[in-house]
Amino acid sequence: MAKTNQIGLDQDKSKSLAEKLNVLLSDYQLFYINARGFHWNIAGDKFFELHVKFEEIYTDALVKIDEIAERILTLGHTPLHSFTSYVKTSSIKEATNISDGREAVKHVLTGFQELLKVERELLSLSAEANDEGTNALMSDYIREQEKSVWMYTAFLKNK
Repeated sequence: MAKTNQIGLDQDKSKSLAEKLNVLLSDYQLFYINARGFHWNIAGDKFFELHVKFEEIYTDALVKIDEIAERILTLGHTPLHSFTSYVKTSSIKEATNISDGREAVKHVLTGFQELLKVERELLSLSAEANDEGTNALMSDYIREQEKSVWMYTAFLKNK
């Protein structure tokens, strides 16, 4: 019989989930810091629109970072908590010194696409582990981000 963790889930499956959640946490940390940089450095004709939009993105990412770390803890594991670990683990790379709005939006779009890949993997893992908490979280993130991908893709088509 498999050992279970404090919330009744298989320990081995929970460990796999926590490891993949740490990948997502790392991706979100880089996504967050990139959006923060875009917010600070944006310039040009779409400044007012994008300055506000990037603030919305990084504020939302900050909430999700906390939710992901707390989910890892709920599963009985430790969230990564150093930028060295985040940079090493993340598939999203640092984007520096970007002030062009279209270039920044392209990075945001790519970031959302990377996040969606990991979230879909987590959705599958959480279903196998009968982990409704992680499953529900990933379902919410996926729904939101699919809409964001559509919207940012539409923004980039206007030229």
